Amino acid sequence: SHSQIAQSEEDKKSWGSGGLFGNRALGSLVLLLLTPVFVLTFWSCCKHHGGSFQSLFSFAIENKFSEVIAEIYPTPFDPYCWKLILSYMAFELTLMKIVPGKIFKATTTPSGHVPVYIANGIQCYTITIIALFLCAYYNIFNPADVYDNMGKLLSSINLFAVVFCLLLMFKGLYFPSTADSGSNGNVLVDYFWGTELYPRILGWDVKQFTNCRFGMMFWQVGILCFAWKQVQLQGGLSSSMLVNVLLQSVYIAKFFWWETGYFCSMDIQHDRAGYYICWGCLVWVPGMYTIHSYFLVEHPVLLSLPVAGLMLLAGVLCIWCNYDCDRQRQEFRATSGRTKIWGREPQFVTASYVTEGGEERTSLLLVSGWWGLARHFHYIPEILASFFWCLPALFSHPLPYFYPVYLTLLLLDRAWRDDKRCADKYGAHWDEYCRRVPYKIIPGLL
Repeated sequence: SHSQIAQSEEDKKSWGSGGLFGNRALGSLVLLLLTPVFVLTFWSCCKHHGGSFQSLFSFAIENKFSEVIAEIYPTPFDPYCWKLILSYMAFELTLMKIVPGKIFKATTTPSGHVPVYIANGIQCYTITIIALFLCAYYNIFNPADVYDNMGKLLSSINLFAVVFCLLLMFKGLYFPSTADSGSNGNVLVDYFWGTELYPRILGWDVKQFTNCRFGMMFWQVGILCFAWKQVQLQGGLSSSMLVNVLLQSVYIAKFFWWETGYFCSMDIQHDRAGYYICWGCLVWVPGMYTIHSYFLVEHPVLLSLPVAGLMLLAGVLCIWCNYDCDRQRQEFRATSGRTKIWGREPQFVTASYVTEGGEERTSLLLVSGWWGLARHFHYIPEILASFFWCLPALFSHPLPYFYPVYLTLLLLDRAWRDDKRCADKYGAHWDEYCRRVPYKIIPGLL
């Protein structure tokens, strides 16, 4: 019907279609207001109140509003913090350009644009870790400074990201890099969701930098700096911190090994470069994805060798399962279905669709292997892996478990949005796919 077509066109323009937020403008406003508060409040709770929300609440009740703000929101104008941030940015931007790698062409966009990247993720990841240890060894920089200045670093990068996202919004409206751009019809949604799918500035791909080379790379650098601080503070590395950092490092190394696969994911292909993605990777990832490691610095837990070993093994198995899901689908797509899945010929649905330019194309929707269990089964091992790297903190405070809870909500929202997008794109073919793979995430339940 005309109303369904109009709704489908509206969905294409706006963030969150089919997700957890019905009203996208209201959802955007709520998240714009709350997310910076969340990041800095969680940091303050961890730093000044031992991870106790009760202590933080008592402090907020008993003190003046100005004193509470001063504790939660440290100055964003510390010269040393800006030196650290800008040096790190310059280093990663340089690596993106100078480190050799194969040319990778991602999926063609609806407007016909083919995103091109240099596939040098794992090389840049390795160089960054080596550079961190060399800086520490030659006293160029003390990694513990990242822990000591984390509040000021977060408030500074928050200020940068808020302004940067505003510039991205105007760039997408008036100076877009590709035709996959334009207004969502609402200034709030434009700022939050973004106005451009593949922005480039002076030849650098914005989302590759914010998502991969700033956010994900800081996740690795940050937890290593926190571990370094614990060694300085406690005289050694606790078993809990070791398990926590090792599991996350395996996960992040897997990400950079598979970075070209990420270029074909929902984050890159369908989510525009706005506050949701870019602020999220510049501020939310460094602040909230590392909070459990930050907590463990001053709250080490002494795990026995068998317990630590079991946590490590369970976490590595979950990360492997998550990777194998992605590898299986990537291999299937790369060979156009001419591969074996679990030793058998793959089963799939051939789904045709029409691009914005009127060109008819075909996608193969895999219904074998991991992808025959549920449409988003790979989210289960990802959530479980995050639980296992937070588990070394045990259960003295709920704060270290924020990330697995948040990740569950994020992936639920993403599953619903992805299904809605695919239903609009493939129509009856998607209905057939859902008939053959009836469960969204958990086989037999959901």
